Amino acid sequence: MLRISRLTDYAVVLATELGRRTAAASVTELSEATDIPAPTVAKVLKALSKAGVVTSSRGARGGYALAAAPADIPVVRVIEALEGPIAVTECADDHPGCAHEGSCAVRANWQRINRAVHLALASISLEEMMRPAEAQALVPLLRSAGEAARARGARGGSAR
Repeated sequence: MLRISRLTDYAVVLATELGRRTAAASVTELSEATDIPAPTVAKVLKALSKAGVVTSSRGARGGYALAAAPADIPVVRVIEALEGPIAVTECADDHPGCAHEGSCAVRANWQRINRAVHLALASISLEEMMRPAEAQALVPLLRSAGEAARARGARGGSAR
């Protein structure tokens, strides 16, 4: 199963919470607003700050804020800030070194799948994550999945 870590999930939650705010927020404020423990909030914000997703400032009005508008931050930046480069398998990244690389027939397809996952995550902004999913936005996705299954069936492949 492909799954992001809990810290990465928290990072998306915190980034969207920052996107809703007009001023910087403290770790305590963000912890209270999201029900994420303050030490975890601080740890996640440190990683997001290091990656340039958020900025921090000191002082009475200090705290954390997004480094850009929510519409300008793709969710993939938040995920990569915590997880590193996205790779669905070890051979999906561009680093050679697998003992089976010379005889592997699926590496190129794993790389293709990895690019598709990356593009999907890059196409969704924090602004979109701040809004509830719209039912009509899911229909084209489901329709295209059905069309892909029918196309595989017509070519003699499995429709699963």
